[in-house]
Order: sequence, then C-alpha cells, then structure tokens
Amino acid sequence: MTAALHAAETAVTNPWLNPLMPQPAELIIGLIFTAVLYWAVKVFFMPQFEANYAARVESIEGGIKKAEAAQAEAAEALAQYQAQLADSRAQSSRIREEARAEGAAIIAELRVQAQAEADRITAAAQQQIEAERQQAVVQLRAEVGRLAIDLASRIVGEALADEARQSMVVERFLTELEGQSATVGQGA
Repeated sequence: MTAALHAAETAVTNPWLNPLMPQPAELIIGLIFTAVLYWAVKVFFMPQFEANYAARVESIEGGIKKAEAAQAEAAEALAQYQAQLADSRAQSSRIREEARAEGAAIIAELRVQAQAEADRITAAAQQQIEAERQQAVVQLRAEVGRLAIDLASRIVGEALADEARQSMVVERFLTELEGQSATVGQGA
C-alpha cells in the first residue's frame, strides 16, 4: 500500500506523470502528424475527391437535364399524337359522313333508275299489249269476215267467191256492226 500511496503522491505533485494526461512530446508529435496528414489529404486526395464530386454533380445534372429534355420531347410527342388522333377522328367522321351522303345519293340514283326501268318496262308492255290487241282485232276481223261470207253464202244461196266482192261485203258488214255497237254504247 505504500507503493500505491507513493504513486498517488507523485501524481499529485507531478501532473505529467498522470497516465490520463498525454506527454508533451506525444502531443507535439500528434499535432505535427495531424498537420502533415491534413496537408497530404488537402494536396493529394482532395483534388481527386473534388474532381470526382464535380464529375458526379455534372453527371447528375446532365442526367436531370437529359431527363427534362426527354420529358419535354415526350410531352411534345404526346401533344402531336393527340393532335393527330383528333385530326384522324375528325377525318374519319368526315369520311363516314361523306360515305353516308354518297350512299344516300347512290340509293336515290338507283331508285330513279329503277323507276325509269319500271316505266320503260310498263311502256314496252303497253306497246306489246296494243300490238297484240291490234293483231287480235285483225285476226278477229278476218275470222268474222270469213264467217260472215260463209253465212251470207248460205243465206243468199250464191257463192261469194270473188275476192273484191268478199272484201266489200265484209267491210260493209263490219261497218254496220261497229255503227250498231257505237249506238248501243251511246244509248247506255
């Protein structure tokens, strides 16, 4: 215990012998080493760190600028796309309306053509009916004339073989027949 006491007494009387306090030589060497280390870092390492930092900042800022430019281009492309889409929609609407109008015009034209064709067919049918009626009248006159001559020959008792005489008798008979039917038609 005496040794511990003596050490405590010595520590109180000589503060440099305190194990918690650094020695002045160590303190000076530590300060010099710290200054040299600070200078070496500042001269050799800091420029490299600064260059790397500047390059990284430039890269990031360049990336941001590129991203902003790309975003602006994308916004411009989107605006162009939307304008083209609106234009395409307007054009398709216009084309649809034109197609409807053309369809209506074609339908109207086809109706006119169909009506003209129907009128032509009706007129041709009427002409054919009139021609067939005329032919039937001619055939009927000839048949009535032949029957009238046969009948007249039997009644009169003489043969009406002469062509001119037959013709004259048939015409007179038919005229009288038409006159009678006209007076019957007017009287009714």
